[in-house]
Amino acid sequence: MDNIPNRHSESGQIITLKYNQSDSEISEIRSSDLNSFESHRRSYMENRNPESQSTVRIFAVILLTLLCCGGAFALEPDEILVIANKDIAESMRLARYYCAQHGMPDKNILALPLGADLKGTISRDNYNKQLVEPIRRKFFAERLMGEIKCLLTIYGVPIKVGGRGVLENQESILKELNRLSEQEKKTMERLEQTGLTDSAEHKQVNGRLAQLQLTIDRINGKETHASVDSELSLVLFDSYDLYRWQPNMLKDEVRSQNSITLMVSRLDGPNYDIIKGLIDKAITAEKKGLKGIAYIDSRGITSRNMYGHFDQSLRNLAAFTKSETEIPVIEERAAQLFAPGTCPETALYCGWYSVKKYVDAFDFVDGAIGYHIASFEAVSLRDPNSSQWCPSMLMDGITATLGPVAEPYLHTFPEPRAFFPKLYEGNCLVEAYYRTKPVNSWQMLLIGDPLYRPFKTFPQKKD
Repeated sequence: MDNIPNRHSESGQIITLKYNQSDSEISEIRSSDLNSFESHRRSYMENRNPESQSTVRIFAVILLTLLCCGGAFALEPDEILVIANKDIAESMRLARYYCAQHGMPDKNILALPLGADLKGTISRDNYNKQLVEPIRRKFFAERLMGEIKCLLTIYGVPIKVGGRGVLENQESILKELNRLSEQEKKTMERLEQTGLTDSAEHKQVNGRLAQLQLTIDRINGKETHASVDSELSLVLFDSYDLYRWQPNMLKDEVRSQNSITLMVSRLDGPNYDIIKGLIDKAITAEKKGLKGIAYIDSRGITSRNMYGHFDQSLRNLAAFTKSETEIPVIEERAAQLFAPGTCPETALYCGWYSVKKYVDAFDFVDGAIGYHIASFEAVSLRDPNSSQWCPSMLMDGITATLGPVAEPYLHTFPEPRAFFPKLYEGNCLVEAYYRTKPVNSWQMLLIGDPLYRPFKTFPQKKD
């Protein structure tokens, strides 16, 4: 799994390459609508004076308000719009069952004619016609802006959306970019032949070549596919770049009442009974409180890169859970994974790294939540015979999980040390996910009841 950062300008600000479909022009712009939120937050955090009494008083009031009125920010059932496939009976049954279990009226179901065949992938054109347009019509016709905060996609709704194709009228630009790329490659070969592989010039050429390739790939429509759910997070945006990912504007922040980013979760899996069980087990566990053991599988990586960062995040999660909660923790810190049959009473799981090779180590309790950090683990979500982690964990009884439908790059996963403590704090599943996932319009999806709150109160360690 590679780690590829966002593109940045020389000043360090994120740059978005935006495609204007009306005139097929490429323009490089500073995406103020996406960056202002983060810049204002950073400015406040960097410039606040910890010695200022007024700042301390304001912070105390805000904190007290949040602690006393946290429920005001919690997702409510009437803030969810359920997206079902009207051409598949099981999809409609699941949608109605979910609404009945949560006291939601049928008007919260948007039944769309998505075809009687169970499709995993929808083309970009059909995605726009069959999903984006009717969802927007419903929002605007019924004035749901600000009222609906979450979409719940149901079995029968496609899982992946295809790429957008090659940008039109870019032949001359593409020809010039390819010429420059070949020129840089020749320079690279010359430097390597003369033993200057570690030189500053070699690094500069390599950087220029990488930037050229990014622009070439963008024009050619490479890496413009995504999970349907991640794309639907931005369904209310007028336009955004369809190349790789967009920043998740809900990350790190208390949910804004004015945000047009939608949270999205999915009820899906290998068969009807498993999917229905995701609803039932979440409701049962929420009533009783999630009990069991947290199994955390790091690998002992200490390198100063993204792999080391995520491995440390797993170890930090284990340390935090041990020191601050009553949840028992069992760790595996070596390269091997938990062995088959060695994880009884699994309530929480997070670990890595076994690509598309699930290890049946877990006896999941009702309400269990977990994910495996690896590529391609939700590609075959509905296949009961798949060895990928998401469908396999669903077959084994997990209640909620997440994973990518294609190569996601490591930095786009929610960090374990961030995600699970959000659950401990009393956030529901989908809020914990959106407050910790870095990007939208990309490969990840969340599977489970979005309203599920495994910990209504912080599971604090008892003296």
